[in-house]
Amino acid sequence: MKIRGINLGEKPVLLAPMEDVTDQAFRLLCKEFGASMVYSEFVSADALIRNVNRSLEKIRVDDRERPVAIQIYGRDAESMVEAARMVESEAHPDILDINFGCPVKKVAGKGAGAGMLRTPQLMLDITREVVKAVKIPVTVKTRLGWDVPSLYNMPAEWTSVSEGKAFLLELAERLQDCGIEALTIHGRTRSQMYQGEADWTLIGEVKANPRIHIPIIGNGDICTAEQTAAAFDRYGVDAVMIGRATFGQPWLFKDVRSYLDTGKHDDTMTLDWKMDVLKRQVRTSVAYSLREDNALKERKRTELGGIIHVRRHLANCPLFKGIPDFRQTRVKILRAETQEELFDLLDEAKARIFQNADFCS
Repeated sequence: MKIRGINLGEKPVLLAPMEDVTDQAFRLLCKEFGASMVYSEFVSADALIRNVNRSLEKIRVDDRERPVAIQIYGRDAESMVEAARMVESEAHPDILDINFGCPVKKVAGKGAGAGMLRTPQLMLDITREVVKAVKIPVTVKTRLGWDVPSLYNMPAEWTSVSEGKAFLLELAERLQDCGIEALTIHGRTRSQMYQGEADWTLIGEVKANPRIHIPIIGNGDICTAEQTAAAFDRYGVDAVMIGRATFGQPWLFKDVRSYLDTGKHDDTMTLDWKMDVLKRQVRTSVAYSLREDNALKERKRTELGGIIHVRRHLANCPLFKGIPDFRQTRVKILRAETQEELFDLLDEAKARIFQNADFCS
């Protein structure tokens, strides 16, 4: 699969953009373990324009994570164009991605992110202007629609739409006509948030549309290597994007890549190896938090900043699911304030896994 001249290989698997999750430290780990491309946390166009330090921090790119996409969101063409140019000139990402899919109230409720699904013509206008404003490839991430009734409720101005045609199919064609070079679709409506099961049916229909010639990337409820392979086989997507399943297991990409390439799981990832990776994730998160950037004149951060960022990853690690009476340990992980505390709790969890015969394989 290629996005313009960027070759992502056969059956690429991508790290989804996630707020307060996909910072540079985490992206580097996922890239090392086999992610074909990684995405930044989503960045507010308005905040970038105002030179908010936290937003400027989000767009920093390390060459080791390439190819990398920076994702921005906003609710008007002018600010999105200015932010897009700023990202291109200062961060030099491989791809600029536009977020038309975030469902959270503070974004969608203000008309940005998935809120754009209620104003599709504005979505197209923004996309067209951003594409014209930058030289790097522009892609879009969106959802099936605002809610279930909207899936077949076309805007009045789209008079050429054939009766009964799904909104998403028409939207995908129109976004393609705006000049985007790939489209990611999350298999839920905005109303669903992250509830229920992702429906990949419409994603498959978009991919099967003979008028679509850009890559289609599927996203939603992909948690295992088997699910990844099935998504490629059943729906014919060009790439699969994985999001929340990476919490506490950045090595998921290593297993998925092995399964896609060889049909077998990666059996080199022992429990000891995985626990070492979790400790390494703690160290890298802390190191990232402690960095000073004189160009941005940032205040020096504390170790606690990195701990706060990483501890919810650890608390949600799938390795710990099923351990009897683990709730209190999970609470301690979420309250830990130093590396030493986290490392002691990880060692305790590891010992309990070994004690439980179900987890000794």
